[in-house]
Order: sequence, then C-alpha cells, then structure tokens
Amino acid sequence: MSITILEKVSLKDYNTFGIEVFADFFVEINNEEEIAPTIEYAKRKNLPYLVLGGGSNVLFTKNFSGIVLLIKTLGIYEEYVDENRVLVKAKAGERWHSFVEYCIEKNYGGIENLSLIPGNVGPAPVQNIGAYGVEVKDVLESCKVLNTDTLDFEVFDNESCRFGYRDSIFKNEKRGKYVILEVSFLLTRKAHNTRLSYGAIGRELSSHHIANPTLKDIANTVIRIREKKLPDPKEIGNAGSFFKNPIIARQDFLSLEREYPDIPSYFGTLGMKVPAAWFIEKAGWRGKQIGNVATYPLQALVIINKTGNATGSEIYDFSENIIKSVREKFGVNLEREVNVL
Repeated sequence: MSITILEKVSLKDYNTFGIEVFADFFVEINNEEEIAPTIEYAKRKNLPYLVLGGGSNVLFTKNFSGIVLLIKTLGIYEEYVDENRVLVKAKAGERWHSFVEYCIEKNYGGIENLSLIPGNVGPAPVQNIGAYGVEVKDVLESCKVLNTDTLDFEVFDNESCRFGYRDSIFKNEKRGKYVILEVSFLLTRKAHNTRLSYGAIGRELSSHHIANPTLKDIANTVIRIREKKLPDPKEIGNAGSFFKNPIIARQDFLSLEREYPDIPSYFGTLGMKVPAAWFIEKAGWRGKQIGNVATYPLQALVIINKTGNATGSEIYDFSENIIKSVREKFGVNLEREVNVL
C-alpha cells in the first residue's frame, strides 16, 4: 500500500487553538487500512507517532518530533436492532457535530444534547465527551480499534471502555495502545428518552414556547445556548472547556458551602460536582488577559488564544496560574481536560 509521508508540516490548521507548531512527518489517513502500515513505518524508523482527529482537545507546547497521523476516514452505517432501537456506526474521521445532525435528521435519539461539540467521532470515547446531562458512555455500544502493538483489529464493548467522568481506558492505562477506527452507537427510533432538566435547556425551550420538543428542537436549543457563551474556534482559538468540573467530597463541599452559600453543585456518584467556571470566576480570572492569552469573558472555563499569536507554552502557563490561584483560595485542584503535548 502506497502511503504519502510529508515532511515539516505546520499543524496550525489541525488544532483548534491555532498554535503554530510543526510535525517532522505527516500522513493523512483516508482509509483505516493505511494506519497499520504507517505505525509499522514509525516503529521501523524509531519515530514517536501521534494520532490526531479534529485537534479540538489538544494543546501543542512544542514541535512534534515524529509522525502525525491525521485521521480523515468517513462513513456512517445503520442497522435496525428492533422496533425502537438502531445501531449507528460512524468512522473515526467523521465530524462529531455533522454526525449528530445526521442522526437528528433520521430521528435517531440519544445524542441531541451533544450538539455543536467540536472534534471528530474517533476521539469522542477517549474523553467520554458530555454536555447537558448526556455523555457518550450513555449511548456507546462498542468501538472498533487497532491494537498498536499487534496491529490487529479488536472490539471494545461499553463496559470494556471503563468510562468515567471525561475519562476512559483509552485515556489512562491503554493510552497510545489503541487507535479508534469506528464507533457504534445504540440510539432510539421512537420512544426517545430526552433530557431537558440539565442546565438552561428547559428554560430556553419555555422561552420559545416549545412544550413538546422534537429532537431537532432540543439540538437547536443546545446550539443556541452554546453559541451564546462559547467562542467559535474558527474565529477565536480555543479547545472548549479547558478544565474538568471538580468532584468534591461531601464533607469538603459542606465546608465550602458554609463560606460560599452561593456555590452551585450537582450530585455525583463520587461526591458533589461543582462547575470549574465558578471557582475560576471567584478567583478573579473571568475575562482576564495575560499577554496573548485570556479566559473567555462569557465563560471562564474556556481559555482562548486572544491575539491569535499565543504559543502553547503561554497557554499552559496561563492555565497553571489559574490552577494555583484556585488551589490557594479554595483548596480545590482543577484538572485539565485538554491533552498537553
């Protein structure tokens, strides 16, 4: 199989922060059969390799001294399971929001709350992406993967993925050991289990006098909410939510609540989940700018490449200052959601 390997390629257009870094070698993958030979080549040449999807959850702090595999595989396939369920399979290179739109047009329910999340289908299980009360783990049936050691195809079912909050087996103990090729989602065809109580969805629907929303109504509502408070990466470089919402032990939360009665929270399985944006705002970081980097004025959880000229190191240092500030003020450790390279 002939594979075109480019040298000294800028990755500025392949990461949503718009960071100007270079890869020593670069391969565009349009067919999943091209991945194994490329990884084999990297191993023969003793080169590190990086599998890159939509670049929406990565922060490059330096050039990549190896080979970048840009996954652009496309394809969506459907298989009816029964009268109310459908299995929808999508290749890793499909844009996530385009995939959500496809499912909504087909009236397949389950991922409408995940509208307008940047990135591709392939990385979605790695992060267990989520929004407005829904996570990928709620609808994922299985992942087809390539084992980078054996170069064999394998399948991970939902349980094998070991999902957690913005977490999975692919992000931890099996990090770099598998390339996700295709993801299968089990969605509904008729009796949709819509989730409208989380965040501002219910209020937004009411304000538009929508009492019995369709999947498209819900998706459009989520899009409106996100567009109001989140910057478009095409206009301002960012990676969406930079930090995870911390989960705090109940006893520690009660101590915080006594001092800060307005602290918002949600019940979680491991404790109280508090919006990271609340801590960041209270620590004085909302809208703050240092050099080329700032927090987005409408959503403190988002760090932006304010001038378009920020380096990855500047953004990392900015985030480190936020982490230290929140720790000193509240005794809470914020964890980055983005992958730092």
